[in-house]
Amino acid sequence: LALVAGKQVAVEKIADITTEQFKQTYAVNVLALFWITQEALPLLPAGSSIITTSSIQAYQPSPHLLDYASTKAAILNFSRGLAKQVAETGVRVNVVAPGPIWTALQVSGGQPQEKLPQFGQQTPMKRAGQPAELAPVYVYLASQESSYVTAEVHGVCGGEHLG
Repeated sequence: LALVAGKQVAVEKIADITTEQFKQTYAVNVLALFWITQEALPLLPAGSSIITTSSIQAYQPSPHLLDYASTKAAILNFSRGLAKQVAETGVRVNVVAPGPIWTALQVSGGQPQEKLPQFGQQTPMKRAGQPAELAPVYVYLASQESSYVTAEVHGVCGGEHLG
């Protein structure tokens, strides 16, 4: 079970984040993940894997992504706790925490438009990642090659640190 959906809207000041936006961001990023996981768990046999998607934002929140970053921290904490809860059933839970990745989130309001030309250039690799660069991590975590890996966070951040 790979949970990758997300909602991200850049807002410069907390006073400009509406309650509706805050609720919608949590509904998409946290509540949907909770509900899907709750329904899927009884169907997952031993050896299965749940992979959630957090973000470098859980560790290094950007000031214009307060609601988004806080959901990514919640996903991280939820996933680590769930991993310990379900380990005895043989289900593994791990987290992928991307750094700046070119996705539809960025160009549809997830970043201030004036920052798009420089998006990702602050990383040591001096560029944003591509979605295809995340795929191998998800495949590894879904495979039996990671059968002894649970409650871990795997960063794909272009050299930025998660801690």
